[in-house]
Amino acid sequence: MIYRSPISPGLSWYEASVANRPAYPSLDGDQRADIAIIGGGYTGLSAALRLAGGGADVVLIDAHRFGDGASGRNGGQIGTGQRAWPTELESEIGLERSRALFRIAEEAKAELLSMADDHGFDIDYRPGQISAVHKKRWVQGYRNHAEAMAERYDYPHISFLDREETAAAIGSKRYHASIRDIGTGHIHPLKLVVGMAEAAEKSGTRLFENTPAHAIDAEGAGVRITMEHGTLHASRCLVATNAHGDAFQAEPVSPRHIMPIRSFIGATGPLDNADAILPGGEAVDDSRFMVRYFRKISGDRLMFGGREAYSAKTPGDISGHIRKQIAEIFPDLFDVDIDHVWGGSVGITLPRLPFVRTIMPGVTSIGGFSGHGVMMATHTGRLWADAVMGHRDDLKLLQDLDIPPFPGGVALRKPLLFLAMTWFAMLDRL
Repeated sequence: MIYRSPISPGLSWYEASVANRPAYPSLDGDQRADIAIIGGGYTGLSAALRLAGGGADVVLIDAHRFGDGASGRNGGQIGTGQRAWPTELESEIGLERSRALFRIAEEAKAELLSMADDHGFDIDYRPGQISAVHKKRWVQGYRNHAEAMAERYDYPHISFLDREETAAAIGSKRYHASIRDIGTGHIHPLKLVVGMAEAAEKSGTRLFENTPAHAIDAEGAGVRITMEHGTLHASRCLVATNAHGDAFQAEPVSPRHIMPIRSFIGATGPLDNADAILPGGEAVDDSRFMVRYFRKISGDRLMFGGREAYSAKTPGDISGHIRKQIAEIFPDLFDVDIDHVWGGSVGITLPRLPFVRTIMPGVTSIGGFSGHGVMMATHTGRLWADAVMGHRDDLKLLQDLDIPPFPGGVALRKPLLFLAMTWFAMLDRL
């Protein structure tokens, strides 16, 4: 078997804690299938599982190992709605369309959990998420959001917590207020990847790791995918490379709309005062534009993300930077041991909404979940599969979203993003 260099830096706690992570062969030779899928993260695997379960002949390839991208290395938070709050979307797309997108997201949440149950694999689901306010002037906005979700979106699971209630729920006095969402939770993301891959293979999908695609071309009424050691012929193709579309130069459309940014996470050793931190077991995200997110794992460890980068170069001293951020929220942990540090690339779009587009005849690209992919990437893969099989057509709601290209084209978008993110990071600190 051919092994590629790691797509993301660092050994994650997820990799260290998964007892069985099956390896799949690389593809050597020519193959034919009804459906070809490029990318073995949440989107590609969920589409393969759905299609194979419906009787389609599916081949899925990935340039690396399944889960080496963001799908196996993210913060594990499921969230509610799209990446942008429904109340924010109303002014741009109207209440009706915002409610429709919220409905899709709620179905995504339910189907994520039911899929794991139906196929008999554990994803370590834990309920609860807290969104914390780091600027006092935003407190009323969070209170209004909790009320609007109950009144206009029939979602009664969000409650507002004042400063004292927030301090008790998080174990920190750093935040001014928060909202608690008991209608969502968090998972072990790599277990979701492993479970979907095993279920897809059992359903008949042919899975291949360490198999990069070099070109996609129209071939009569179908598609031809050229690989390093063979050719894959199919009637239709899904490109689900997401944040790694830049490396997949055979498809130039998506990289103009999906920007990769790099995020880094640390996991501490066992904490002496673990019971005082997040006693309810929720996951937390905060209101910074450069969001910080954290939760407890294994009962007595803290997983903390917040270090980001906007170039391919891995920053130095990631542990020290994450430890400093942890200490800003939990001062007693200023010298905490960090056992694991890892990073990965997240695909974002300008409006922070998914990119779903037909990029050439018979070929669809899906990505850009902007840090909200645990449920939405998984669900959008299922929606694409359902559209292919002629079932529900909720995918059209996502296809109709206006996802403009990043300014500056592929060459200048990263320098422009760096300038913009530097500005927002400064505002977060003020």
